[in-house]
Amino acid sequence: MTRHARNCTAGAVYTYHEKRKDAQTSGYGTNSQRLGKDSIKNFDCCSLSLQPCRNPVVTKDGHLFDKEAILQYIITKKSEYRRKMKEYEKQRREEEAEKEESAVSEQKKLLEKFIKTETKIVSESVLEAPSTSSGAPKPSTSISNMDSGRDRQLPSFWLPSQAPTAKASKIPKPDSTIYCPVSGLPIKGKDLIDVKFTPVQDPDDRKSLIAKESRYMCPVTHDILSNSIPCAVLRPTGDVVTMECVEKFIKKDMIHPLTNEKLTEKDIIPLQRGGTGYSMTNANLEGKEKRPALQA
Repeated sequence: MTRHARNCTAGAVYTYHEKRKDAQTSGYGTNSQRLGKDSIKNFDCCSLSLQPCRNPVVTKDGHLFDKEAILQYIITKKSEYRRKMKEYEKQRREEEAEKEESAVSEQKKLLEKFIKTETKIVSESVLEAPSTSSGAPKPSTSISNMDSGRDRQLPSFWLPSQAPTAKASKIPKPDSTIYCPVSGLPIKGKDLIDVKFTPVQDPDDRKSLIAKESRYMCPVTHDILSNSIPCAVLRPTGDVVTMECVEKFIKKDMIHPLTNEKLTEKDIIPLQRGGTGYSMTNANLEGKEKRPALQA
């Protein structure tokens, strides 16, 4: 039995604690760490820039973006599609030209073959090879393994003309659909909905809006909005309210509490939040880093 000291090296057994300690210090193995609050974006931050939104917009599935960032993303994807489409059209024109050239060369070969057979119509006795006095054909005296047409069965693979050629990889036809960088669903600029956050009215607090921990509130219940509180966006006006307000007040009559407009289920968009670091709020809060395996 080994001693129970932390840095004991006199034992004959390579314990689990020592193996784990060596793996951490050597840079091998898989590192798994639980993500904390500082590693998760806030509910009012852009999903691309991870900064508080100046002009927030939301998609149909509830992902929040800064308007400038998401429009720049869409423009970049459109220009990338145009560039790939030009390359695809160029490749298609080259393939068509190659097909036409091969068809012309095939017709030319057939024509040359026809002319050759027409001009060399002679008797069969003239085409026979000269034979020896015994009647058997004269054997070839060459020692080359390329003689008598054997070069077709035994090609010189070391010659550039006989070497296999690698064909150029074909470019697939690009997809014109632009997908959301977070959800992977199709996204369009006209489908983005402007979001209106209600700032907290505190005359005694002179901090800037970015420096405040409690920046926004629900315009109906005046509850402070945070990652721990589920929120929803009302499509007609873009106001952000809590899901508690939606369940208790809005879904009873399906009327907008601020403008008295009629609402439908599609007009209530749940806002995707980052997380709080607690397991009850988010299920996937563990980050893993794959490293080389440590073999004992």
